[in-house]
Formats: sequence, structure tokens, C-alpha cells
Amino acid sequence: MVRKEYDVIVVGAGPGGSTCAAFLGKRGYKVLLIDKEKFPRDKTCGDAISGSLKVQEELNLTPIVQKNPHAVVHRVMFSSPKGAVLNIPFKGTGYVCRRFIYDNLIFQKARQNKADVLQEFTVTDLIQEGGYVKGVRGKTYKGAEAEIRAKVVVGADGAHSIVARKVGCIDHDPKHTITAVRAYYKDVKEVTDAIELHFVDDIIPGYFWIFPVDNNCANVGLGMVVEDFKKKDWKMTDKMFEIMEKHPMFKERFKEAKLEKGTVKGWTLPVGSKRRNAHGNGYILVGDAAGLIDPFTGEGIANSMKSGELAAMWAEKAIKTNNYSAEFLKQYEDDVWFVLGKKLRTSYKLQRMGKNKFLTNLVVGKAAKSKQIQDTLRQMLDSTEERKKLANPLFYLKLLFA
Repeated sequence: MVRKEYDVIVVGAGPGGSTCAAFLGKRGYKVLLIDKEKFPRDKTCGDAISGSLKVQEELNLTPIVQKNPHAVVHRVMFSSPKGAVLNIPFKGTGYVCRRFIYDNLIFQKARQNKADVLQEFTVTDLIQEGGYVKGVRGKTYKGAEAEIRAKVVVGADGAHSIVARKVGCIDHDPKHTITAVRAYYKDVKEVTDAIELHFVDDIIPGYFWIFPVDNNCANVGLGMVVEDFKKKDWKMTDKMFEIMEKHPMFKERFKEAKLEKGTVKGWTLPVGSKRRNAHGNGYILVGDAAGLIDPFTGEGIANSMKSGELAAMWAEKAIKTNNYSAEFLKQYEDDVWFVLGKKLRTSYKLQRMGKNKFLTNLVVGKAAKSKQIQDTLRQMLDSTEERKKLANPLFYLKLLFA
């Protein structure tokens, strides 16, 4: 197989990779978007895309999402280990859309923006010369081998990124990686316009979620930090089923629910509670490959798309200045952490707070009874600066005597 040299090769056509390719293609660069699967394809995820709306709108994707199966969400629901329930409205409108649908919409947008695409191609190695990444090697689904060159390689190929692995950037630190399981259920009762996060007593420090999806279906799952999960004596899938079948808050809701066959899947999420290396000579990493998943909610789409947009910008700058050095591309990584860092650090503090049953019961229990506290928490959800208060002990002291 003979391929011309590209300005940029993007490995992985998920939200981050397709976003990067869409922006570069729109700006007239020769970009190749590679994925080992054929689209549309499923991706194990919670499917919430509310945090990515700004980038989504810049790509003019919102009207397209609205025409496809999805759920609209306006609030987040929390429940405490003691069973108190709290609803906090969003500032705007959010969406939940299956990755089978959503990823394909961004992928097709990249195509429309003149990015070349190569599906069912497995990248097996990187071309490295003189200390620089110069392209990729791989195989088609028929086994034909190929070398494809580029000025910049963007690794957007997920938590087990081949690009990150080949340059020594894989980091699955159990303190900063989440393990999770997800399934789709039809006919779950009382599914509304809320993203539900339930801090069930016997799975703390993890949580159980229920997200509306489409056509009376829900995305249901359980997640926990790997280090904490290793201390448990149960399997994640078994515990998820047990919660649905026996927990007093959920057994009636799931009594008539029907599992969609083949949708129970587990995966790992490297979260942004630590900064991982995401750049080097000739390459940058985005999304899950860079470990940018929110440590508290487990949401990865928003940060992946934002990092994809920033990757496109810095790849363009590298091309214009003819500088592909690690020193230059470090500016991409610094930019990512300038934009996302505060949110990720605060979410990490929230994650650690969620491990404390007393604090979780205190916050949810008090807020469920007080509109004033609910308004304060809503401001915290909308503002990273306000959210910092959740890491201040004085906030909980005031709650204790509220």
C-alpha cells in the first residue's frame, strides 16, 4: 500500500481524534484519521456529553445530535449512603447519546471537513527517526502492511493507546485509574431528565449511575478507583446486578427492566487526577490517551474533544513554524492543563470527598432540605472557582451547623 505523506496523522477516531481531524481538515491541512474499527462502532462509556457542548457547537454538531436518538438532561441527581436524594439543575441543556451514534457523527464531520479516513487499520508501531516520531506502521484488516508518514502524529487511541505505549507514556497508576462496568437497560422506572449518581453504602468509594439514553433506555453502571477496588472481595458486574435486584432504592425501578443483550462491558479510565506526559518529538496525545477523564464523574468526552481542538491548534502552529520538537509541543500540554487543570484538580478533591461517607451524607442530606444550600451547590457545578469551596473544611463546618 502506497500512501502520501500527511501533515498530521490522527490515530483513533473517537471524539478527541475526530474533533482534531475535523478542525485540521477545515483549515485545509492534509490529515489522515485512522481507526482499527469500522464506523459506526460501539464504545463503552456513560454516554454523557453535556460538558462538550462548546466544542460540539463550534463543529455545528448540535443540530445533528438533536436529529438522532438521544436524551436531553437538565439536572444531576445525587443520593447519599443514607438514602437522601438531591437534585441540582444544570445551567443549560445537556445531552446523553450512545457512543455508537455520537462518535460516528463527529467521525462523519471530520470526513465532511476533507480529512482522509482509514478504517479497519491497526497501528502496530511508530516510525521513529532521529529521535522524532515520523509516522505509523500497521496492517489493514486483510493483513496488508503499510507505512504512512506525517509531520505530526496525534495519539487519540484511548486508554491503551499504541502511540502512548510506543513512546513510553502509558501510565495506569491504580491511584489514578478507574475501573467500571456498563450496561443498557430498557423500561427502567422513574428515569427522567436527570443524570443520576448514587453513592450506595456498600460500594463507597465508588458510585452507581443511571443515565437516560433514548427510546426508554438507560445507561447503567458502576465505577471505582482501581486501588480501592482491589480491596474489595466482589466482582463489579455481580455488585451492579445485586444493587439493581436487592437495594431498596432500585429493586422496584429495575423489577421489569430488560437488559439489552451484549451490552454488559467493562473498561478502565485513566483519570486526570495526575498529570501524565502527553507530548514529545513529533507527537501529542489527546483524550483518554493523555489521561484526561474527569476523576469525579468519569466523563471523558468533553475533555477529549477540548484536547482534540487544542491538538489541532498546536499541530497547525508546529507546521507553520516547522518545529516538531518536544520543547515546542510541550506548549500543547501546558495549554491543555491551563484550560482543564483547575476543573480536574477540583474534581479529584470531590472524588476523595466521595470516599468519606460522613461528608457525603452531610452534604446531600443538608442540601436536600435547604434551597439555599442547593443554590450554592448549583453555583459550584457551574463554576470551577466556586467548586473549590468543596475542598475547604470551613464549608462542611458551616453545613454541620446549618
